[in-house]
Amino acid sequence: MRNLLMIAALVASTALPAYAFDTQARAAYVFDQTTGTVLLAKNADQPLPPASMSKLMTLYMTFEALGDGRLTLNERLPVSQHAMSYGGSTMFLDTTDRIAVEDLIRGVIVLSGNDACAVLAEALSPDGTEAGFARMMTERGKQIGLTNSTFANSNGWPAPGHRMSMKDLVVLSDRLMQDFPQYYPLFAQKEFAFDGRAPQNTRNRNPLLRLNIGADGLKTGHTEEAGYGLVGSAKQGERRVIFAMSGLASQAQRAEEAERIATWAFRQFAERHITEPAAPLATAKVWMGNETSVNLVPREDVLLLLPVLAGNEIPAEVIYDSPVEAPITKGQQLAELVLHPEGLPERRLPLVADRSVARAGFAGRVRTAAQVLLRKLNEQAEAAAN
Repeated sequence: MRNLLMIAALVASTALPAYAFDTQARAAYVFDQTTGTVLLAKNADQPLPPASMSKLMTLYMTFEALGDGRLTLNERLPVSQHAMSYGGSTMFLDTTDRIAVEDLIRGVIVLSGNDACAVLAEALSPDGTEAGFARMMTERGKQIGLTNSTFANSNGWPAPGHRMSMKDLVVLSDRLMQDFPQYYPLFAQKEFAFDGRAPQNTRNRNPLLRLNIGADGLKTGHTEEAGYGLVGSAKQGERRVIFAMSGLASQAQRAEEAERIATWAFRQFAERHITEPAAPLATAKVWMGNETSVNLVPREDVLLLLPVLAGNEIPAEVIYDSPVEAPITKGQQLAELVLHPEGLPERRLPLVADRSVARAGFAGRVRTAAQVLLRKLNEQAEAAAN
């Protein structure tokens, strides 16, 4: 049997509707990394042309190769005719070049170099081709949780089947930060002149980096099919927000919408202290123990990200299998606290026993069994009488 126990009000107030954000983007996903809270999801799982934002996957796999020794930062890689042939945003590489991996990485992040991506891809590909690397990207993406991503090339050049969802881009960005913190500061670099051969392409296109709002990444993208998009991240205080958006009509609209999303995410949500460890939230019945019940308490302080316009009353429930069989150890997880903040995904937190409960002795177990038997007999008698 499962017991659903309503927590009427963790702190008393009248709840107000959560503030809704209406983005102009065709698709968007906004994630508070600090608390693991999804703040906005609009067509977030829809596979769309990601343009240069898909370069983040090439960078992820490059960082992995640096980590396991397949590449080094000062290693120089040759430029193929195929890599040189790319148009769009490039480092203007040619087949006489041998470029350091570190320069190629900066070229991808700051200059969005399509040619730089292809050079890295061919170096890491199992068959030396960009297409072979794209197949690796798709497979590796599945392994790290990209459920709506398939890759046809390394750089987001328009191609049939080259798709990513906005949620996948945020998941990938989160993994980049968590798995490779040593390289993440590169995403905040505003300029990279390389060797001076492309003076018209030296500035990072990320409009957030110049707004003094704590932004430090990650990647812009644009093709005719995809429109203008951006994967952004910013940190203010202890909070970090990551978001992806796509389908904007212009650079100006992309810049405006990116700032709107970042500002909204920080100003319209705040962390609330909900309850403390050792504060009982429910009581569980104990079976065959030397005590008949045990208090259920949070394992740690409960901090919840909530809309600032939402009141402090949070619908919640405690879920556990009842009764809990002894012996029980203090700190043992027995239940889950499920919080339902308005307008946001549910949050599940462990509840643990506030004390140990030993198994009852023989006489206690016999007494418990007799009580259960007597209760069942009474229930049967009442049922027969009705």
